[in-house]
Amino acid sequence: MAELTSTGTPGAEPAGGTPPRTAPADGAPKRPGLDADDRPASGTGGRPRVRWWRRPWVGPLAVVATAFLAFSLPPYLSLDPSLSRVPLEGSFAAYYPMLVAHVLFGAVAMVACGLQIWPWFRKRYPVAHRRIGRVYVLGGVLPAGALGLVVGALSPFGPMTRVSNVMLAALWLACTVAGFRAARRRRFADHRRWMIRSFALTFSIITNRVWGVIAMIVLMPQAETVFGGSDIAFMQTVSGLAAWLGWTTSLLLAEWWLERGGAAGRRRTPASARG
Repeated sequence: MAELTSTGTPGAEPAGGTPPRTAPADGAPKRPGLDADDRPASGTGGRPRVRWWRRPWVGPLAVVATAFLAFSLPPYLSLDPSLSRVPLEGSFAAYYPMLVAHVLFGAVAMVACGLQIWPWFRKRYPVAHRRIGRVYVLGGVLPAGALGLVVGALSPFGPMTRVSNVMLAALWLACTVAGFRAARRRRFADHRRWMIRSFALTFSIITNRVWGVIAMIVLMPQAETVFGGSDIAFMQTVSGLAAWLGWTTSLLLAEWWLERGGAAGRRRTPASARG
């Protein structure tokens, strides 16, 4: 998810109003795949390079993602419908195979995405970054998202969850395809922005679970009053809140980061590069 220089070269930060340059300010030659996160900023007062171990989110994200996959994948790898974490009663025959495929392709997307957003890996292995990016899109998001449209529309957790699942799958596909097309057209600044959104939606499955626990804790004291003791009404409400809050809060946080956070100074692309 690199960006463009004023001359349209991938892997460097736009120079804004400064003249085009072919090497960093320190005179060292540019390396392919060098991302704006991993080198001094343009202009005077550039910041020093940030090493991978100084990024506080890399380690925790890897631990959380690994723990989530270790907990979620085994029941579906067994191919035993009785171990499914989603109720299957009343579902059509192909629902469980589609659910398993959705989970497995989603796991591929999550692992590939984790490597794609790691700045050190992007800088050190630009060729691998491009290849894993294709795996993320073609072997992860596209099949998982397409299956998610069907699996999500048939969710046993009620209409509120179904609508959320379908919208999530549609946005996931749209953001990822937009980012992939931008990269193919060498519009790397746009590519990076769309892929940050795609990353937020990919990992929203984790925040979904967090919101589910919070909703259950908050609503549990009202199970006998507001929900009349109905377990179905209670679980559909909890699931619906978790489904909506999981991806909307992740996407809003990504948009805030793009507009206000660390990406704000790196999102500009010269008119010549935008084509």
